[in-house]
Amino acid sequence: MTNLLDVGRVAALNDILRRSLSGGTLVLTAGIVALGRERQQIILDAIAAFDRFEPDNDPYGEHNFGALEAAGERVMFKIDCFDRSGRFASPDLADTSVTTRVLTVMLAGEY
Repeated sequence: MTNLLDVGRVAALNDILRRSLSGGTLVLTAGIVALGRERQQIILDAIAAFDRFEPDNDPYGEHNFGALEAAGERVMFKIDCFDRSGRFASPDLADTSVTTRVLTVMLAGEY
């Protein structure tokens, strides 16, 4: 079980990735890519500003998922944490030395 301090660190690391696109990898789905650079930037800016984390959409307090309207689209983002090989789940989400974060941005219809 992850302790409270670790959950806070995981949320902070996820926020850094979501807000600055640093500390991980960004993946845009085909639907997002098809929108073009200008609309992609509007969506990424909206994701960076997203702060509506509540028990219903963030039950573990990790700030790893959100759904919102941006650039005229319903979009979703998800942050997954893998081990360094990218093949398995991270053994410790709060430890950046063993974790690779991936932020995926998609149209809601692609889910």
